[in-house]
Amino acid sequence: MKQFRFHAVASVLLAAAMALTGCSGGGDAAKPSEPGSTPSGSQGGGTKQVTLSMHSWRVEDTEGYAKIIKAFEAENPNIKIDFKPFKATEYNTILNTALQSDSGPDILQLRPYAAGTALAGAGYLEPLDSLPGITNFPKDVLAGATGKDGKVYGVPLSLSTTQFYYNKKIFEQNGLKEPKSWDELIATAKTLKEKGIVPISFGAKEGWLLSLSHGVIAPASLKDGYIDKLMKGESDLKSPEFLKSVQRMQELIPYFPENYVGLELNDMRTLFATEKTAMFINGSFELEGIKKLNPDLQLDIFPMPTDDGKSVITTWVDGSYAVNAKSKHKQEALKFMEFMTTKKFAEMFANELKMISAMPGVPLQDPLLNKMAELSQSSSTPYLMIVHFSEGNPTTKKTLENSLQGMYLNKLTPEQVADEVQKSAATWFAPFKK
Repeated sequence: MKQFRFHAVASVLLAAAMALTGCSGGGDAAKPSEPGSTPSGSQGGGTKQVTLSMHSWRVEDTEGYAKIIKAFEAENPNIKIDFKPFKATEYNTILNTALQSDSGPDILQLRPYAAGTALAGAGYLEPLDSLPGITNFPKDVLAGATGKDGKVYGVPLSLSTTQFYYNKKIFEQNGLKEPKSWDELIATAKTLKEKGIVPISFGAKEGWLLSLSHGVIAPASLKDGYIDKLMKGESDLKSPEFLKSVQRMQELIPYFPENYVGLELNDMRTLFATEKTAMFINGSFELEGIKKLNPDLQLDIFPMPTDDGKSVITTWVDGSYAVNAKSKHKQEALKFMEFMTTKKFAEMFANELKMISAMPGVPLQDPLLNKMAELSQSSSTPYLMIVHFSEGNPTTKKTLENSLQGMYLNKLTPEQVADEVQKSAATWFAPFKK
């Protein structure tokens, strides 16, 4: 399997011409605070405070951001940050509605790659190329928040990985080891099921979890060089390799919980953390949530074993923070952005939120997070649907999610899923139009 190299995909990351993707729901966005009397950018004593609104899709990070924001406010007493997270599946709709009505937050969390930079193309974001500290991030990492115009619009947050979490106690009690091939993974799941243990915590209610899980499973069947051929149009998404990846998503069904089609992330996380399931396919960003639910859980991870005897961990630049171009407190918002480019922020972010910082060289206190970070350097592969196929209307990523939900409802075959995904990509992906 070809290792993920951010520079190898930078050119395709910039082709963002779509609205934010894949989220349902709605609600009222928080209104930015009323304008203060602080002159733009002034930090002197005796001036009134400015309160900046800051929106995120990570409710799980509220406690960690409280500590980070407190550290910023201690150094900038005239600026207060009102951090307001929303449910991930509702965030896009809330944010779009607010931006379109000129009531968006001063600081907003951007979805990665095309989904986020589309907001820059619509004129909603302030360019950050001249922001002090932005050069602390490699160009390949900044590519995840770079618009079609070549300008940077977000301060990158983290490098996310996606893999199998597993319960070491359950594995040891049943004489099981980390699987090193697809056949071993299936054999492990069968053994667990025979002993009355639900093998994999999985739910199909939220579409984004399906493309994420596919991002883990797919590399098992994608041969070395396949992605390069895909990017050149020498292969497509109806290929035997891609079809096999969908078939394997179907092959795992017997090892999911009962009524898995109605389960969402909170259900899946709880099942795994309370030791009712043995494995859990999810991202590095779930580590903190799992540990909060059960600090005593004997937890480990393994990367996806491939058909050629290797193993890979799926990775991507995951999100960034941007400044609303229509913010009434733009200079103060940029001051917070500058703080986010510092090593102090990067270290607090990594260790309070248990995530891999997008800034190189940031030490990680959590050994399991370190393991993920090391694998991301040695054995990584791109999250195919986010890095390469997050455009279209609906996006090809969303098409895969909808089609997989159809498959799990017994309405589509794997062949039909692959066909739908290919048809979606062919509407916008230039190599498929040759």
